[in-house]
Amino acid sequence: MNKKIKIIFVVGARPNFIKIAPLLKEIKNYSHIKSILVHTGQHYDDKMSAVFFKDLNIKKPDYNLNIGGGSHGFQTGNIMIAFEKICLKEKPNLIVVVGDVNSTLACALVAVKLCIKIAHIEAGLRSFDKSMPEEINRILTDQISDYLFITEESAKNNLLKEGISSKKIFFTGNVMIDTLFNQIKSKNNNIKILQKLGIIKKQYSILTLHRPSNVDNKETLKTMLSVLNNIQQHIKIVWPIHPRAKNNINKFKLQYMFNKMKNIIIIEPLGYSEMAILVNNSKFVMTDSGGLQEETTALGIPCLTLRENTERPITIIQGTNILVGSNKNKIIKTVMEIINTKKKKNVFKKPKYWDGKTAKRIIAILNKVTL
Repeated sequence: MNKKIKIIFVVGARPNFIKIAPLLKEIKNYSHIKSILVHTGQHYDDKMSAVFFKDLNIKKPDYNLNIGGGSHGFQTGNIMIAFEKICLKEKPNLIVVVGDVNSTLACALVAVKLCIKIAHIEAGLRSFDKSMPEEINRILTDQISDYLFITEESAKNNLLKEGISSKKIFFTGNVMIDTLFNQIKSKNNNIKILQKLGIIKKQYSILTLHRPSNVDNKETLKTMLSVLNNIQQHIKIVWPIHPRAKNNINKFKLQYMFNKMKNIIIIEPLGYSEMAILVNNSKFVMTDSGGLQEETTALGIPCLTLRENTERPITIIQGTNILVGSNKNKIIKTVMEIINTKKKKNVFKKPKYWDGKTAKRIIAILNKVTL
């Protein structure tokens, strides 16, 4: 008879919910494992958090730390203080953290100090840009984790170079793609979002923009808006606007730049189901999000990444991703090539294990290593 196992799963921000949903679903098949869900509250806005629990059918968190916004130090420190109390109370066998947000590192630090085993989902990804807070979170979390689950082979090479034993590394694929495929295939998600927005399949593009490097500097943000003005003259743009971008447009008094943009639809952030459907039916996506680079690759949708680097090189090598940075001419040139290309280039190859079955592989391994 299997011994009873207690695993704490940590979520804190929008991407975490997407990755944790299939794991919580799969773990129900293991009656001897008790799962405890802790939401740090790093993303606390309903549009960035609560709607995802409903969309992805995630159970109500067993604990909600309600940390909220603040500086990196504030968030990390307060999460650690609150999470330590939960660990001391629950005494879990394992703590599972995902991705690269402040919640990931904070809870991993608590676990290692208490000698609790740590599993890091989506380990080993590197942008090699330490000005990105996420890069610091990734590197430090990997160094103190016991089980590292990777989405692509480059992640293994990164971990080995950093002195991490190959015995700790498990190539299981991309759990985010499990969620994506479930949403796309679900009959319950035949949402009329396209009709609601008045757009036609493959006749619009999607934009997401939230990273400080793109929206916190007035001149950079002005350049981005100027790029949008050019692109919207050729194809409709749907922009689910992130609170950070919205606030900075107001702060820098850049609202006037939208006066001539008649072909851009600015909407509030969407739930996962609606966003997945919009992406799947779009002509292309422009983004600075890591997750969307992966989702567009899985769906075969062209993606322009508005960054100078990516921690997901497989999306460029095998996928549909193109790094364009914030270079106005490069962005516009790439967009026009996509719009004017009638035939789809047959160069796309879906990465290994991006098959919708990653959660099964991960939970089977976690069950084995915790027994």
